[in-house]
Amino acid sequence: MLLNKQKKNQNAKGNRLLITINVLGSAGPIRFVVNENELVAAVIETALKSYAREGRLPVLGSDIGAFLLYCPHRATDALSPWESIGSQGGARNFMLCRKPQPMKVKEADEAAETLNRNKGSGSWKAWFNKSIKISSH
Repeated sequence: MLLNKQKKNQNAKGNRLLITINVLGSAGPIRFVVNENELVAAVIETALKSYAREGRLPVLGSDIGAFLLYCPHRATDALSPWESIGSQGGARNFMLCRKPQPMKVKEADEAAETLNRNKGSGSWKAWFNKSIKISSH
């Protein structure tokens, strides 16, 4: 009878999932238990707090709006912060990444200039032919 009450309480709250979140640039994953009805934004917040509490590097900060959570089953699309973590069809492994920062016009011009400067004269074939001169005696 006690077991039935526990199952009913669990179903009322939703199932709990042990999830693994890999943080790009970190040495190992973070694991914690969440409710399957938990929003992705709350999961990101919990992951950032756990990451900071463990003193991991690189330091990520606590701005949940600066991060995206990816699921390997959804290809390259990041999860919406407003969907539940359990809506991923039983997925338990996720990847936490910083949102890409848009490049400013000045930075883009500098990057293009650097690329042109490094290009040099000629292609890699010309460089290769200059490097491997075979002399005949």
